[in-house]
Amino acid sequence: QVQLVESGGGLVQAGGSLRLSCAASGSIFSINAMGWFRQAPGKEREFVAAIRWSGGITYYADAVKGRFTISRDYNKNMVYLEMCSLKPEDTAVYYCAADLLGDGIAKSHAYDYWGQGTQVTVSS
Repeated sequence: QVQLVESGGGLVQAGGSLRLSCAASGSIFSINAMGWFRQAPGKEREFVAAIRWSGGITYYADAVKGRFTISRDYNKNMVYLEMCSLKPEDTAVYYCAADLLGDGIAKSHAYDYWGQGTQVTVSS
């Protein structure tokens, strides 16, 4: 079992920045990749970014490439999502997720554990 707890969401003006954090606990050794997804009202959950737990290879959705940065602190079992140049269309609930097999890095159905989500609202 893996437990995930997100924090760091909030309200920010367009062009601003936020950093989301995800604390992982439990069977950390079993994690292959960690991802961030988001879901806006009336829309499907979509991939934002992911990072291989070992090695640190990163992946990004086109919509956030160049603006968001995913990172992890291997020793603290933490994953971060640094979000810059935020746009109103980034408004969503952001979820942290853990993938044990790492075979569907941008696919929500491939992830095995999910956090409760944190709200990010970007005002125009």
